[in-house]
Amino acid sequence: MRLILSFFLLFVTQVSFAQMRTIRGNITDSDSGEPLIGASILIVETKEKAISDINGTYRLSLPEGNFTLRFTYVGYENKDLKIGRDSESVQNIVLLPGNLLKEVTISALRKDNNVSNLTMGTERLSIEEIRLLPAIMGEVDILKTLQLLPGVQSVSESSNGFSVRGGSPDQNLIVLDNTVVYNPSHQMGFFSAFNNDIISGIELFKGHFPSRQGGRLSSLLEVKTRDIMPKKFNGTGGIGLISSRLMAEGPLGEKVSWVAAARRTYADLFLFLSSNEDLHDARLYFYDLNGKMTYRFSTKDKLELNIYNGLDKMAVSLGSFDYGNTAASLTWSRSFSDYLFGKFSIHFTDYHYALASDLNDMDVSWKSGIGDWNFRADFQQDINDLWNLSYGLTGIFHQFTPGEISMKGLNLNDYNIPENDAFETGVYLSNEQKFSDRFAVKYGLRFSSFSNKGNNEHTYTALKPGLGFVWKLTESSSVKANYSHNSQYMQLANNSSAGSPLDIWFSASSNIKPQQVHLFSTGYFKNFAENDYESSVELYYKRLENVIDFREHANLLMNQQLENEVRTGTGKAYGIEMMLRKNTGRLTGFVNYTLSRSERNIPEVNNGKTYLAPFDKTHAVNVVATYSFSKKINASAIWVFATGTPTTYPVGRFEVDGEYFPIYSGRNEYRRPNYDRLDLSLNYIPNSKKKWKGEWNLSFYNVYNRKNPWAIIYQQDDDTGIPYAEKMYLFGIVPSITYNFKF
Repeated sequence: MRLILSFFLLFVTQVSFAQMRTIRGNITDSDSGEPLIGASILIVETKEKAISDINGTYRLSLPEGNFTLRFTYVGYENKDLKIGRDSESVQNIVLLPGNLLKEVTISALRKDNNVSNLTMGTERLSIEEIRLLPAIMGEVDILKTLQLLPGVQSVSESSNGFSVRGGSPDQNLIVLDNTVVYNPSHQMGFFSAFNNDIISGIELFKGHFPSRQGGRLSSLLEVKTRDIMPKKFNGTGGIGLISSRLMAEGPLGEKVSWVAAARRTYADLFLFLSSNEDLHDARLYFYDLNGKMTYRFSTKDKLELNIYNGLDKMAVSLGSFDYGNTAASLTWSRSFSDYLFGKFSIHFTDYHYALASDLNDMDVSWKSGIGDWNFRADFQQDINDLWNLSYGLTGIFHQFTPGEISMKGLNLNDYNIPENDAFETGVYLSNEQKFSDRFAVKYGLRFSSFSNKGNNEHTYTALKPGLGFVWKLTESSSVKANYSHNSQYMQLANNSSAGSPLDIWFSASSNIKPQQVHLFSTGYFKNFAENDYESSVELYYKRLENVIDFREHANLLMNQQLENEVRTGTGKAYGIEMMLRKNTGRLTGFVNYTLSRSERNIPEVNNGKTYLAPFDKTHAVNVVATYSFSKKINASAIWVFATGTPTTYPVGRFEVDGEYFPIYSGRNEYRRPNYDRLDLSLNYIPNSKKKWKGEWNLSFYNVYNRKNPWAIIYQQDDDTGIPYAEKMYLFGIVPSITYNFKF
């Protein structure tokens, strides 16, 4: 009781003594109204600094008195704002583009943010920076851009699936405006599900998870759509070789704004022109639609409706395959006071796929999917430097549909894998404390529970703490450390490292415990030449518990007893990530290197011996450079190298009655060939004072025609019976040209 009373008295003392007030607002571009991510705010009198977040939002705690706030963003004119005793607490800032060349770097982190920011392993990217990179098939892809960051690896050639610090793709939580997206890809992973015309930016947490989110082990990816109040009707779009897109937005009166975007491929049009008449009725395309409406019904209240729908369709005369996502949310944001900001939201998400065939009056179909309903209440309370609180709660209803199989014309009964439901809850509290200009800490606690319904009902609970600190050694260098603990209640059933839209989500149950991770990380951060150059070295160690794998030759499709295929054990992953980045000048970009290891030990797999995780890559190097020749022309280059992923090869064979059967090595004892690739792009932006503004992008994917392996297939010679291996690859050199426009 004394401890509680002492804590309460300390809280009251800090709040009343500080006499602090909060100044907050949004920083936007004067022309487009786009939020400026990573803009710098300097308190001139105290030399303290802050950075705008992925929404272009900033918050400052100021004592009573008069101050000058200086807002800066590379490529824009600086703006000073005087703050007095009677100034409003909400100060929205509009910056004008300057005469300097726009900065073209892969990261939106500027000034000393990488040194002073509390959170390690966090990357923010604005959509303008992503668009400067080379495109594949005319599309600049958000998820492929992530794979250029240290500790983030692709799972296969041209795939949008990504592995973070040795984890599997299903260990990444991906949210679009806080709504979960279970399959963020099109065309089997070649394209991202996110249309870059409507996206304002992304933020990846690969180290310390914010307490507001949970349920995954490796990373959190937050994707944000545009959130502006346009002055007039305008739009953007692009026309490529196999896809086109269009985005339009505008105001509806003084308080309502809207934005809508659409994208579609037209590969099926080429099939129609084929000389093979059997392909004329084939379908091969995807589309996605985004819509958002915002109602700002007061200076303190905002209501947002977000809708996303995407679908992939592949069909020939023998049958069809389609899969898609639907995501929607309704969010009410309110500023209750200068210190308290809240969000209340309802989210719906649905991922589904279907296979169908129609042969000789036999109609067979298979449907599967997962759907969620989610309610959230999130609060941000900035009281003073010692009390910057975030807290809230969430409740999620999951509905799993593993498989509904209909077999008409076969004299067989329909075959359904029983549906099951689950309910997941979470309550969290976190705080940031700035003790001085040199030292700050961040800590939080999240309590979660998961209850599944069905044949194996069970309830799990978890308490997930997080702790981090930053200690500035000098004005240009710092040391940081983080610890976090997370639990994962759902996972994918797949026996392919590349992943597939046919993968099935299944939940923890009485037989399968939630996966858990303990993540430790530390790093040294150093800037040079007044923050023009950034460098960092990060070390991490992950200890995994109840990690899953599947028995040898597991049957994962249409299996009513899927849990019988699962095996659990322990794992670990560790590594070092080094980054050097140049932020300003005509030449910008970065180079990073990752040395890592990821292992599993599951008693019933590989005879109990420790083996490499499927996404282990010992060495990985990424080089990204952009050069601005002028305001009209800039060029970009990407070079990547990575050690080949682990795999299991046949090492012998045995004969039974003249038929040969392979003998395989231990789990993941061998590696595929190393991966490397060079991409180039050229952007031409002509001067135009007209309302219609166009630009051209010419890109070359895999410039030196490297035949990187996508799959290794083993065949057997018909005459001798001797086995041999064949390497399959997807792409040689791929040129593409895209015309982008604004109006």
